Amino acid sequence: MGINIQTIKDIKVYLTKELKGIYPDSEIRALTIIILETVLKSGKVQNLAFPETIVPQKHVHEILRICSELKRGKPLQYILGETDFYNLRIKVNNETLIPRPETEELVDLIIKENKNSTGTILDAGTGTGCIAIALAVNLPGTSVSGFDISDGAVVLAKENARLNNASVNFFRADILNPDPELFSETDIIVSNPPYITESEKELMDGNVLYFEPGRALFVPDSDPLVFYSAMIKLAYTILNPGGKLYFEINEVMGNDLYNILDSHGYSGIKIIKDINGKDRFLKGTKNG
Repeated sequence: MGINIQTIKDIKVYLTKELKGIYPDSEIRALTIIILETVLKSGKVQNLAFPETIVPQKHVHEILRICSELKRGKPLQYILGETDFYNLRIKVNNETLIPRPETEELVDLIIKENKNSTGTILDAGTGTGCIAIALAVNLPGTSVSGFDISDGAVVLAKENARLNNASVNFFRADILNPDPELFSETDIIVSNPPYITESEKELMDGNVLYFEPGRALFVPDSDPLVFYSAMIKLAYTILNPGGKLYFEINEVMGNDLYNILDSHGYSGIKIIKDINGKDRFLKGTKNG
């Protein structure tokens, strides 16, 4: 192969050289740490403290493969087939979005506001199941369900629940054409639905456009609130009085969604900013 890589130090030098100009230096360092920890199954401190550690050639070949995939823009989470989310290990595939840090903030908000809850929670458009699983693990008194239109996503979500010892009922359903028999009364509905308009595509990175599932990302410019409207309609039937809605939102849609909830008689409606100062979450409580 003509590449002489034997130690952790050699791997770091190789990845820095190969990925330079494709990713920022800070991201290369972060990617290198994750790759080493995942492939070598070793800790960050160990990798930093012992750079002369000899790496088995099977691991070297695996790291070269990962580097090759990174160079063509494939997200590391898809290459490794997993990611971290709220201190959980979540498997990902091309049927599902890669969980984002903002969504961890949404989970954190729900956990903090419902610490002693013994109610039921429904995660609409669950994808990997990361939201539902994190809530089930951290709110053990609750009963959690999640649904998705993608059969592949439901299969993956069930696997992720098993991996994290979480009790969650995952099922297939279409929020735009829901079968009433699939749903029961619930106390919290949470969702991170598609909310990026088609016209925003040109602003997005290629590694998102080319590798992540478009139907989990985009909505038509003509009806950007289509999924929220459907969930609010479903909530009219299944959300208990005093029940709560929690949405992750497009930063430009906050006021419109606020007005919709207000017109449906919700109280305590609040738009909440994410760690980057963008309007990212909306919550409200159903009256009567």
